[in-house]
Amino acid sequence: MMRGKGLPRNFVLEQLNLRLAGDLTYDSGRIVSSMCTTPHPLARQVYQKYLDRNIGDPGLFPSTAKLEEEAIQILGEMLSNPNTFGHLVSGGTEANLTALWAARNLFGKRRNEVIVPVSAHYSFDKAADILGLKLVKAKLNEQFQVDMDSVEDAITSKTLAIVGIAGTTSLGVVDPIQELSDMASKHELCLHVDAAFGGFVLPFLRELGYTDAEFDFKISGVQSITVDPHKMGLAPIPAGGILFREKKLAESISIEVPYLTGEATEQSTFAGTRSGAAVLAVWALLTHLGREGYKDVVKRCMELTWNLADEVEETDKISLMMKPMMNIVGIKSENIPIRRIAEKLREKGWAISLFPTHIRVVIMPHTKPEHIQCFVKDLRRAMKEIG
Repeated sequence: MMRGKGLPRNFVLEQLNLRLAGDLTYDSGRIVSSMCTTPHPLARQVYQKYLDRNIGDPGLFPSTAKLEEEAIQILGEMLSNPNTFGHLVSGGTEANLTALWAARNLFGKRRNEVIVPVSAHYSFDKAADILGLKLVKAKLNEQFQVDMDSVEDAITSKTLAIVGIAGTTSLGVVDPIQELSDMASKHELCLHVDAAFGGFVLPFLRELGYTDAEFDFKISGVQSITVDPHKMGLAPIPAGGILFREKKLAESISIEVPYLTGEATEQSTFAGTRSGAAVLAVWALLTHLGREGYKDVVKRCMELTWNLADEVEETDKISLMMKPMMNIVGIKSENIPIRRIAEKLREKGWAISLFPTHIRVVIMPHTKPEHIQCFVKDLRRAMKEIG
């Protein structure tokens, strides 16, 4: 119930501090389950300064709209297409929804089935429900990538699109995007790549010589890509991105909004009002950090990832699900129910992600070497306590 008379500012702030005492913080190092992180100090400064910007009405904020275009161009160049068209949206869920929405409108006609790997993010289930599409889930191979035979078997006359993942939620695996592209082109299907996490990791892993995985617009069949600056991009929440190879994909979902200020009266995003502060924070980070800055971030995270992977391999009764492809470590046990290990770690204050087959640990920019040391120490204690 709203009070008739408000309470003093200092009292409200004190109450917030008390009420939020139960929340974990990234600085504590105890959050090893999240693909988000502490925003970069510059991003915080920019975001706070421009909180009033609404990129959903570009006529009011034409300079902000121009900087969104520049940010998209930089992201497009990072993903092998400087001429891409797109928008900064709330996150991967909205971006994936927007991609399927555009595919349905442009390629759909009488087709309504979308093939996704069983490793796909749950946002595709949401998007399919909203858009009236049917998800067909393809199996994985022994490398936890989508199985190409399963994809081919799933294609019918009703298939609209195929989705490939560049950095799966559970293990950070990259699907064989070139093979998916060939299959999509053969059957005249739309191919969307969900690189919400991997989009800010894989380009720099390639530059560092750690991987040769191709996943972006360099592959001709890729029509759209999801990439999230508020994950490894160090931007504040919310900041996701949807990029299209060609503007016509976005035009297929464009809606006229006659009351907007200025000449631009069409929107091709799911949300009307959008945070201009997030747009400006992303532009500022891309400009400030550049390729070398992000390469350093990725290199540091990967070094910590490999350190943790080595420690896991040296711990009794547990092992790796696979050699990490990016900064995600999957921990399994052949003899002990993985839930028991997860419960022990949570009792010790660790925020970890539990999957049916493994525990997932994500090494983000807020993670420090001492956090890894503490985690390994508690992991080994947990194993001894379980016996």
